[in-house]
Parts: sequence; C-alpha cells; structure tokens
Amino acid sequence: MDPKITIKKNILRRIPIVNENIKFYKGFPLPSWIELSLIDVCNRSCSFCPKSNESIAPNTYQKMSKLLIDKLVTDLKKIKYSGSIALCGYGEPLLHKDIYYIVKRLSETSSVEVVTNGDVLNYKMLKDLFAAKASRVLISMYDGPHQVKKFRKIISQSKVQEDFVILRDRWYDKASNFGVKLTNRTGTIKIGDQVANNVHTTCFYPAYQFLIDWNGDIFLCPQDWQRRITMGNMMQEEIFNIWTGKILSKYRSDLLKGNRKTSPCNSCNAQGTLLGQNHAKIWKEIYKI
Repeated sequence: MDPKITIKKNILRRIPIVNENIKFYKGFPLPSWIELSLIDVCNRSCSFCPKSNESIAPNTYQKMSKLLIDKLVTDLKKIKYSGSIALCGYGEPLLHKDIYYIVKRLSETSSVEVVTNGDVLNYKMLKDLFAAKASRVLISMYDGPHQVKKFRKIISQSKVQEDFVILRDRWYDKASNFGVKLTNRTGTIKIGDQVANNVHTTCFYPAYQFLIDWNGDIFLCPQDWQRRITMGNMMQEEIFNIWTGKILSKYRSDLLKGNRKTSPCNSCNAQGTLLGQNHAKIWKEIYKI
C-alpha cells in the first residue's frame, strides 16, 4: 500500500460527493459535506493529531445528545439536505454509546460515513452499523500492515458487503507524513514536512462544508482544533440561518478572495481548494467576487 495513493483515492472518492448535484434552498447553495464531532475523547494519542497535546485538545468526555441529533435531522429535512454527513471530528465516534441511534436518525436525511481507528470495532458492531444504514465505514489503520488481515476477518464475519468498508493505511512514519494529508491544524501541530502558512491563501472549505461540535457549535472546518471562532450554535438557530449568516458569510467571502488574515485562518496551512470548486464558483457569483 502507498500512502500517496490512499490519499489520492480518498480525494477522488469525495469529488463527486462534494462537487456534483449541488442543491439550493432559497437561492443559496447548500453544503455537500457536514462533519459531526460526536464525542470529545479519543482512545489514541497520535503525534500528528492535536489530541496528543492535552493543553490544546484534552479529552473532556463530552458527547452529543440525542436531542441535538433530532434537531439536526429536523433542520436538514426542512432544507431537503441530500449531501453527506461524516462522523469523525475531534474524537473517536464509536466510543459514543448512542452511535446506532445517531446513524439511523441521520440516515433519514443523508448518507452517513463513520470514520474510525477501528480499535473497538468487532463484527457485531460493523453488522449493526450496516443495519442502522450507515453508507460506509472508513477504518484508519495506524499500527501496521498486519491490521489488514484483522479487519478483513471482521468484514467477513459480519457478512456486510465488502465495499461497505474502506481500509486506509495510516501506519507510516514522519518521513511519509504518517500517511495523511498533513496540516498544522491551524497552528497546533508542527510535526512533519509542512508548508508555510502563506503558501495557500484561497480556501473553499466554508463554501461547501462545516463542522458541528458535540454541543451544537458550528465551526468553519475540521482544521480549527482550538475552536477559536464559532459561526453559531444549531440549538439556538436553524442550520440554514447559520450557513447564510453574517459571520460565516464574511469568512467565506474573505477566503474566496484569498484573504486568510483573520483568526483562525491566519494560522492555517491547509490546501483548501482540493474540493468544492463548483460551490466556490456559485458563491463568487452571489458575492460578486
């Protein structure tokens, strides 16, 4: 397995999900991708992840409630959302005790991907995630090639279709950037061979997606691990109003113009133009950029 090929495959897999069949509501393009951080704890401490530093991203054990999930489903049904939802964020989603309820409810409005390190996964859990109508489970393998055999056995025992699971090789060392699309997570990670903050300026992240934290706070993207600036809280406002609101609109407009001068974007080195080109074009027309 080659880490560069794995990264490329993941980007190529997401291109049609993000860029095609863009939906509109009240004249505005809707996001195609929403990330949910279900629980603020991870059982691992990877050196390339902010969770390795307790002063930056401590395990608080806070978790998303069923009430919030129900509110989210209501909001998304109202705008006829048909994009994808990824369960990942700032923690390990399979540690949430209500994972099957969450997947089943969210599947009423969109496809649901579960991104996991697979440590607590067994064949029954995988079978139950499939029964709850998850669209896909992505397993990041950090320990070594021997994990491939382990997870293929789990897949076989669960009797789910093989393409329901994607195995991702993530066991590489610093020289290979750990097999991930390495970024500084808005200034919180300095390990590996990373580009300077001023290399990438234009960013499409807020044109096509956002992240919802366990308490309903909405953030620009999954890069902001210090949760510096919230766009709003979905328990206090409807999702669409936050998506088209003043705060998110200001960030979106600035980033489409190549302006990363505002926190947290001024500390970020992520290449934010890999996805979302079609959304960006539409927003530029709306903002007359």
